[in-house]
Amino acid sequence: MAFEIKNITKKVDGQTHIKPTSLILEAGHFNVLLGETGAGKTSLIKLMAGLDRVASGQILMNGQDITRLSTQKRNISLVHQFFVNYAHMTVFDNIASPLKVAGMAKSEIAGRVEEAADILQLRPFLARRPHELSGGQQQRCALARAIAKESNAIFLDEPLANLDYKLREELREQLPELFAGRGAVVVYATSEPEEALLLGGKTVLMNDGRVTQFGTTAEIYRNPLDITSAKVFSDPPINTATVTKKGAEVVLNGTIKWALDGDAANLRDGDYAMAIRPNDVAPLRTSQSTVGVTGQVQVTELSGSESSAHFSFGAQKWVSLAHGVHIYDIGQPREFFLDPSKCFYFGADGMLAARG
Repeated sequence: MAFEIKNITKKVDGQTHIKPTSLILEAGHFNVLLGETGAGKTSLIKLMAGLDRVASGQILMNGQDITRLSTQKRNISLVHQFFVNYAHMTVFDNIASPLKVAGMAKSEIAGRVEEAADILQLRPFLARRPHELSGGQQQRCALARAIAKESNAIFLDEPLANLDYKLREELREQLPELFAGRGAVVVYATSEPEEALLLGGKTVLMNDGRVTQFGTTAEIYRNPLDITSAKVFSDPPINTATVTKKGAEVVLNGTIKWALDGDAANLRDGDYAMAIRPNDVAPLRTSQSTVGVTGQVQVTELSGSESSAHFSFGAQKWVSLAHGVHIYDIGQPREFFLDPSKCFYFGADGMLAARG
């Protein structure tokens, strides 16, 4: 099963919301749409699902042109971040609703509903109405409906966004297994880079209505094609600065220097945009190869087992993200240590020139 889009665009009142986009999404793994709010993820899903019309281009499912087919004729499922269930129906009837519309036999409907309910641990609640369920159970109901329908393509538009932390963690771990082996193309939209990494599979990076990179999730994270992709795939935001390459060294802010190795050592002399993720800027020296940067601490945050510190030095405002609890004094200078081997160097065109 393959879902292909060829140079599709979307326009609203003359404004282009989706720039020319081409992708081939295949069954057998998760396809994650990753981008900030407003990047175009939901707009792209609506085009693929048939909820909005394309301004130009084609949409193919298993080689068949479905560009002008209605949503109902595409055999797809769509799960939103909001709990879209029919309030007057029981959980059983909510899961069964698309099967009844398709005219399926009652015995087959019952079998599919019960199978999906077992997978999502909903069998004890089949006789209840949605308002009698918790938020997590309501979203499970929507997911069960998608599973029971046995769609060719399943679009999940930030389906865990409105759940509490514990439920999100639980369902996030289960989702790849829920849809594994079903032969459907699964597309999952999220604004959280960490979620994309946890889900694995392949990732489509989106920014300003266009795809900036597409490929295996781990590979994209390690090797962003350009600085835009690096920024999309980093939370907290990736740290950037202009550096100058002179001989075998890089110079930051005129005084901070480090030697270059590998491909970076072969860069031509000149200015580059350097980027390094917050988790590669530590509040403690972890090895002799790290480089010290002294900045003024502005904001600190403690989240679970991680500590973050926003600090400024020169014209830069950077973030350090480290495991464990670290104490910072707001407004005071503090030395942080960057790992040169984790730096990315981008040319004037924004494209990746070398890695540290």
